[in-house]
Amino acid sequence: MSKHKSSGMNRRSFVKLCMTALAASTQGAAFAAPRGTLHAYPRSLLTDQTRRPLRASDLVVGENYIFHYPFVTTPCFLVNLGAPTDSEVVLKTERGKSYAWQGGVGPDASIVAFSAICAHKMTHPAKAVSFINYRHERVRFLNNQKEGLEGSQVIYCCSEKSVYDARRGARVLGGPAKQPLAAVKLEYDDEDTLHAVGTYGGEMFKKFFSEFRERLQLEYLIQDVDRAIGAHTQVTPLDQYCKTQILC
Repeated sequence: MSKHKSSGMNRRSFVKLCMTALAASTQGAAFAAPRGTLHAYPRSLLTDQTRRPLRASDLVVGENYIFHYPFVTTPCFLVNLGAPTDSEVVLKTERGKSYAWQGGVGPDASIVAFSAICAHKMTHPAKAVSFINYRHERVRFLNNQKEGLEGSQVIYCCSEKSVYDARRGARVLGGPAKQPLAAVKLEYDDEDTLHAVGTYGGEMFKKFFSEFRERLQLEYLIQDVDRAIGAHTQVTPLDQYCKTQILC
């Protein structure tokens, strides 16, 4: 009898120990910054307009640059902010999935890249005109409470007035966008070159192709607008890529 009772107590002790360990593990996870899931795409070297490897040190601070990644028709912003960014910025997609933006790369941890497809109605740079661009200087905008603010180093979409913070993972500062711009993961090496290797955050590529396929086919003169970019992607200043930029 006593042997049976002792066995029961051991089982209860074991279950209690397991529950305690599980609770501790769960509590620890709650305080850990979510790393998010990298959407891995083919590794692509960023090149200059002569198709030579782009040197990070040649990027002009505050200049708008455009490259395409991870597909041949999906534009991205590349910017040297001129100073280290925040890192491990915890963000959330419209669907509620948390992820941690890792910050800038390069010698000063100041080079960032984001999808140039606005997270609201997918406004994006086209060769004729761009309503979305990076603003290094101070600009005025309204936050989500319709309060007037001023800020610099933002990506501003003039179509619907969504504003994103380039220093903190393109988090939304104002306007109707429900999530940050998707971030492009860059790798910097000791040869001063940059590679795009994937994206973090809320991608909109499938919806983008569904909405704009025919126009993209006409603009890029290709049929397979969702073709992967390949081993190289060319970087171009936005003012050379677009005929007109709309500023607000």
